[in-house]
Amino acid sequence: MPMLSVRDLTVSYGRLEAVRGVSFSVEAGQIVALIGSNGAGKSTTLKALIGLVPPASGQILLDGRDITRAAPAARVHAGIALSPEGRRLFGRMSVQDNLLAGAHGVGSRAVVRRMLDDIYALFPQVRERRSQLAGSLSGGEQQMVAIGRALMANPRLLMLDEPSLGIAPKIVAEIAGAIERINREKNMAIVLVEQNARLALRLSHRAYALEHGEIIRSGKGAELLADPFVQKAYLGV
Repeated sequence: MPMLSVRDLTVSYGRLEAVRGVSFSVEAGQIVALIGSNGAGKSTTLKALIGLVPPASGQILLDGRDITRAAPAARVHAGIALSPEGRRLFGRMSVQDNLLAGAHGVGSRAVVRRMLDDIYALFPQVRERRSQLAGSLSGGEQQMVAIGRALMANPRLLMLDEPSLGIAPKIVAEIAGAIERINREKNMAIVLVEQNARLALRLSHRAYALEHGEIIRSGKGAELLADPFVQKAYLGV
């Protein structure tokens, strides 16, 4: 049984269908990428999975249990966490306080301390800047904090929305390496939404290309990297 099953998901904003009939699954320990142009429905799909927008129709199953109408907090408690597009940090709070905000309701202080240590090991720059205001960090450092805050919820399924957006190439490479480490060392399932299709396909075990709210291509990440249509549409080949 897949960890996450999405069946015929449709999401509408008024009369506009942003996502229509999307179906895919995520296995435990798998990185699944959603690629596509602006407005393809990628971020809306993530928002529906975490409960920030209600589906017009379709079903979302976590470990076979229907969570389609569950509140966002219940989904986080069940093991799903989202690092949103644009990072959405509390700029006037310290880096460490931003991280701790993600651990609300997680458990004992010892567990929180262990998770903090794990994040500081993953992102040494974040440890160095833990007392600084989050708003004073570079974009890349803020992205590391945003990912760390999502990890503080101790998820089994981590969703990342545009983690490379607006970040210097060197830092993008560091974040890509961190995503691989999270997946490998924690056996954590990851849903990755990325406009950098080459990066997303290189990292993913399985990938889906969306256009106008619909899936138009799917397969292993390596298969889509070699697909002539994907190369022309998303990779500039």
